[in-house]
Amino acid sequence: MAEAPRMPIESGCPDPIQYMHPTMRRNYGQWVYHDRPRSGVLHHTSKNNEEVWTVRCGTARQMDVYTIRKLADIADEFADGFVRFTMRSNVEYMVADGAKVEPLIVALIEAGFPVGGTGPSVAMISHTQGWLHCDIPGTDASGIVKSLMDELHEEFTREEMPNRVHMTTSCCQINCGGQGDIALNIQHTKPPKINHDLVANVCERPTVVARCPVAAIRPAMVNGKPTLEVDEKKCICCGACFPPCPPMQINDPEHSKIALWIGGKNSNARSKPSFHKLVASNLPNNPPRWPEVGAVVKNILSVYKDDARDWERMGEWVDRIGWPAFFEKTGLPFTKFHINDWKGARHELNSSAYIRF
Repeated sequence: MAEAPRMPIESGCPDPIQYMHPTMRRNYGQWVYHDRPRSGVLHHTSKNNEEVWTVRCGTARQMDVYTIRKLADIADEFADGFVRFTMRSNVEYMVADGAKVEPLIVALIEAGFPVGGTGPSVAMISHTQGWLHCDIPGTDASGIVKSLMDELHEEFTREEMPNRVHMTTSCCQINCGGQGDIALNIQHTKPPKINHDLVANVCERPTVVARCPVAAIRPAMVNGKPTLEVDEKKCICCGACFPPCPPMQINDPEHSKIALWIGGKNSNARSKPSFHKLVASNLPNNPPRWPEVGAVVKNILSVYKDDARDWERMGEWVDRIGWPAFFEKTGLPFTKFHINDWKGARHELNSSAYIRF
């Protein structure tokens, strides 16, 4: 009799305990302390005098099945067969025998996976799907990440930063984004170009009108066909109209730019969350290597590395030295577009009861 297929889980994420290393399960919530023997390795000791070592390596995030099988084979041969992926698509191997740590590290490095990211270093960059399988991207976030980490991977394997540096990239302004010490975001600078011949056949016009956060879209007739039009004085070029209506094309090779923000972080036991702030805009969306973006990111990291105090996150460093000093030290131009005085904020914010982003 054939084995019954595994049914989908309808109650959310599965229980993680079943996938944990046995030593972790036995000592769950019973850890006394942990330390970092070296970059990329965590060592936990429990109240029961049991120990577990975690070895973290970085990946390309978007991987083929052969790479994933390679990672699994390394787990079976050099670890205890247990592996997990972090939010930033690092891979963590757990072993209960300290003698297994060094052979595991050697195997990972020989296979091309850098070991690091557990201390004050540049963490692997979290990013959205990009051109691979997202339907509304203005850029390829995964491509930007690849280009950046080709030049920054040594900062992942070392622990030479003042504190951990979390970076994020986003393909558009309305779907996936993230607070980060450094965050990269596409920035559309021109209203969408409308193909009026396709709107009536492709778009549900009332939905598109309701989706606009500043009421800049309204129904129209062009050449006897029902379509939509944009009030360009109201349009904030966010791109919210493009997903429900692809004929409203806002991506543009010349006018869609990259913006760079710094200073964001989530809250922790010691400090509140902070929002990132714009420091560079109008950077060319220049695939496949995005050299202009990489130059600005490396410049900011270099100044932060030299000037910040130990354990200062990037936003905390800027709070201490002040924004004028930040722009002076980095050499980035400061323009009127960096200032938001909130004039007309009531009209900029989404106050509709029908849509929330």
